[in-house]
Amino acid sequence: MLDKAQKEKIIAKFKTHESDTGSPQVQIAILTAEIKDLTQHLLGHKKDFSSRKGLLRKVGERRRLLKYLEREDAKGYADLMDKLKM
Repeated sequence: MLDKAQKEKIIAKFKTHESDTGSPQVQIAILTAEIKDLTQHLLGHKKDFSSRKGLLRKVGERRRLLKYLEREDAKGYADLMDKLKM
């Protein structure tokens, strides 16, 4: 789970305008950080099935947001993929 400071740092890096906190780019960046965090947790706790379910839910949500962003803003999608190294 990301703390408030980490989320604010991600929002500052990926925001598209001054008061942006919920654009697809920001949401995808936050989900990516949470997915990385959960993946590291699950490497050490292989039988934590509730966290695994949460991880799969976050992966699905990120996939849907990526499809939406690619469809609506191809240039923004490409920039985000470069920044996230995906």
